[in-house]
Amino acid sequence: MQTTDSPTLDLAIDLISRRSVTPDDAGCQELMMSRLAPLGFAGDHLRFGDTDNLWARKGSEDPVLAFAGHTDVVPTGPEKNWAHPPFDPVIKNGYLYGRGAADMKGSLAAFITACERFVAKYPDHRGSIALLITSDEEGPAQHGTVKVVETLEARNEKIDWCLIGEPSSTNAVGDVIKNGRRGSLHGYLTVHGVQGHVAYPHMAENPVHSVAPALDALANEFWDNGNDFFPPTTFQITKVEAGTGSNIIPGECLVHFNFRYCTENTAESLEERVVAILDRHNLKYDLQWHLSGRPFLTDKGALVSASQDAIRSVTGRETELSTSGGTSDGRFIAPTGAQVVELGPINATIHKVDECVKAEDLDTLSEIYEQILIELLA
Repeated sequence: MQTTDSPTLDLAIDLISRRSVTPDDAGCQELMMSRLAPLGFAGDHLRFGDTDNLWARKGSEDPVLAFAGHTDVVPTGPEKNWAHPPFDPVIKNGYLYGRGAADMKGSLAAFITACERFVAKYPDHRGSIALLITSDEEGPAQHGTVKVVETLEARNEKIDWCLIGEPSSTNAVGDVIKNGRRGSLHGYLTVHGVQGHVAYPHMAENPVHSVAPALDALANEFWDNGNDFFPPTTFQITKVEAGTGSNIIPGECLVHFNFRYCTENTAESLEERVVAILDRHNLKYDLQWHLSGRPFLTDKGALVSASQDAIRSVTGRETELSTSGGTSDGRFIAPTGAQVVELGPINATIHKVDECVKAEDLDTLSEIYEQILIELLA
């Protein structure tokens, strides 16, 4: 395994070399705990279903600053398409290549080395430092962070500030941090018709024809204007399926759709509005809903200020606050009352073939994390 003169980079390489495709942790959490235990962290290994989770904490007093992240990675796709084997990380032309380099094993390594330096400098720091790590963020997310949060809530163990290592940056480390996320609501619609022969349409009822005007109405509906923190709510059709042959009028039409919604709406209000539109078009249908996460927002406060100050101190860079992008495990943590921000490396190659991160950025990220610890707990 390749080694460097950077502890953060070396740890990232070790983590990437472990084939931890969701929900397999592949020993990543054990490796992380082997570095945390000498610092005084107590590890609580929580396995739910097929998912490994780690809650590691140093200290018993408030406030609690928790670093949150995931050891699982998405599948690689055909490995022959990679310039380098995805689980055999290499550094080339200043970039670290490998699945998880940016999302998010680089951030995990930076968590650890930041804690190591901080504890060495401030052994009697105030409050507590914690890490909440799961192996099921990229998958169904049913037995990961959500279950750990439920466990902590049952123990009345609270997180005050949570820094998630998701790759938030756009062009340079720290240029963007996420202080919130939109909600995600999925709809699964089945429109019923009457199957028949295409030559005898008067004896059938085509559900594709029936639902088309309703889908047009949904696609053109004005949902909201957004607000100072969130862009407007969006509606997108993700799947339409019907038919069994060229001479058969289908008996059913399946439509999947998704809302990415802001705080100007709720899941309940969107569901009501969709039903009203469908009913207005006199459809015969069944409709199921799945709420992936409600929107959350951390307004300016101690954690946002500490993050901005740390980025400015380490890089000289001013930071943009953003709520763009998909969902994250912050949707499970924010409802407990914790302030939540996402701060990580550049996200240009996440989930792609030849995923990579600029090697020096991981050291920069570790320094930023350490400075946040100093701002809040020194």
